[in-house]
Amino acid sequence: MYLINKNDISKIAESLMKDYELYGPGYDKESGQVFFDKCESADEINLKAPIPSLSPKEIVFPQLEKILSYDYNSESKKAQIKKEFAAKPKALIGIRSCDLTGILCIDRFYLGQEYVDDIFLEHRKKMFIVANTCVTPFKQCFCACTDSGPSAREGFDLNLTELGDVYLVETGSPRGEELADRLSLKKAEQSQIDAKKKAVDKSLSLFEGFATENKAWISRVMNRVTTGFIKPEIWEYIGNQCFECGACSFVCPSCTCFNIEDVNTTATGTNRLRTWDSCSFEGYTRMAGDHNPRKPVEDRRNKRFFCKLSYSQSKKYLRPGCVGCGRCVKVCPGDIGLPNVVTYIRREITG
Repeated sequence: MYLINKNDISKIAESLMKDYELYGPGYDKESGQVFFDKCESADEINLKAPIPSLSPKEIVFPQLEKILSYDYNSESKKAQIKKEFAAKPKALIGIRSCDLTGILCIDRFYLGQEYVDDIFLEHRKKMFIVANTCVTPFKQCFCACTDSGPSAREGFDLNLTELGDVYLVETGSPRGEELADRLSLKKAEQSQIDAKKKAVDKSLSLFEGFATENKAWISRVMNRVTTGFIKPEIWEYIGNQCFECGACSFVCPSCTCFNIEDVNTTATGTNRLRTWDSCSFEGYTRMAGDHNPRKPVEDRRNKRFFCKLSYSQSKKYLRPGCVGCGRCVKVCPGDIGLPNVVTYIRREITG
């Protein structure tokens, strides 16, 4: 582990900008919200900014992406196909552990199953990640419940932890080690390494009550969701509160649903686009002939929470699908963010 003075933290960003497009958290001047966006200079990055309003997953899994184009020759009856997707080297600096955990979930969906998505792979293998430990939790967060924070344990090239007037810098890959060497960072002493654990323990003690009280209940709810021991009335109650807007899916760091659409560009040319989708939408499961096996909204809502909390999905992701960022709570107009759903099921269990 290494140390870097707070005044020198921009050197990490400046070094990365030589080889990567740089992305980091910063305040939007007009709305005052925090976004994880492309930066033209290291000065735009604010490591003290709260968790961004939107997940950084769009940087690695774009909301709209052209993945190939093809041109059909009617005379030869042949199609010329070209793969087209912009996978430029990107560096993410200041990503919170919950959002990094979300990217790791997406990794296991696209790269860890029987088939590997080569488009997503192109994005990931060219990415440098600098994580940022949350030494103070934010009001919406409950990563303490979902074992996804407040400090990242894997998936990063570098991890920063604020310790007074310095940052402790952990390396998590050969690329991270190489950057630390290039910047001639000072080796950390054992007392400073121990100080990180104290900072994380203090952060855990500062979480809101619901974030710590629900920790055991999430495990119990996972058991109920997996085994199906939840009354239909509970899912109907949750479904009746759903506006089917898809906001929860679009802000979630670990949601992977997508749609494929072919769009004509000329008489013979076509672009194939991949876009985000949501299991909230009625059309998500609609089949040919207009048959829909999940037409009632409660069927789609329980599928979402099955994806986030069931043991079968946890085996796929090697962890729960929820990372505890709290965004679904903030954006849901029907008040059915995941913590509230856990509370509804908890009430059913306790009677």
